[in-house]
Amino acid sequence: MTAFALDMDGTVYKGEKAIPGAAGFVSFLKEKGIPFVFLTNNSSHGRAFYLQRLERMGFDVSLDNILTSTTATVRYLRSAHPGRSVYPVGVEDLVNEISEAGIETDEEDPDIVLLAFDTSITYEKINKAYRFLKNGSLFVATHPDDLCPTEDGYDIDIGPFIRMFESMTGAKAEIVGKPNRRMLEMAAEKMGVRTSEVVMVGDRIYTDMRMAENAGTRSVLVLSGEATREDLEGSGLSPTAVVGSVADIPALIEKSAL
Repeated sequence: MTAFALDMDGTVYKGEKAIPGAAGFVSFLKEKGIPFVFLTNNSSHGRAFYLQRLERMGFDVSLDNILTSTTATVRYLRSAHPGRSVYPVGVEDLVNEISEAGIETDEEDPDIVLLAFDTSITYEKINKAYRFLKNGSLFVATHPDDLCPTEDGYDIDIGPFIRMFESMTGAKAEIVGKPNRRMLEMAAEKMGVRTSEVVMVGDRIYTDMRMAENAGTRSVLVLSGEATREDLEGSGLSPTAVVGSVADIPALIEKSAL
């Protein structure tokens, strides 16, 4: 069986605008009975936010079709670091999801500093995280992206903050989201397929395509977002296919090219 893991930002939409043909591609997958899950490294919102955004754009999806780096991080913390407390550097949605999962948050002496995309970040948060890491707290990050796509361009993401904390404290971040293969493995489990049966579709070489390479799965690079063909040529990676947008993928499936 073939199943699809679909990036969101730059792959099926940009900001509040759906990429032409993207909703039709999802409808095609549903008509063919092909499992799919949306993956996003963006940890500034919960799954309900993305469900509402996709529905506004005309996508026929459910909450079960969405896996965020926050959800993946919660699963990782519960399995790899059970019972450990966390100091979250993130937005309220992230803090709420952690708490609802039964993970203790601690602003005095946490076992773990959790760094996420935080549009509410302050100098106080940065300094507290720095001191905790210097004092021996573990360092976990939801994802490594340098930039977050928006409707009009890109915003700074958490990659630069990861490097700052690592250089200032000597702590090495455990990355949960793309390109770590564990997020693709979680998506495969969610769809009830083997990881090797998943096709990763995305617009970023260093996260989407790298994760597929790390997991040994097929991949499709779409040129509707960040990456260009020139970027791919210098990357050392070879996606299974390169297309203009997800609207071109049904033809590949019909030809059994994926």
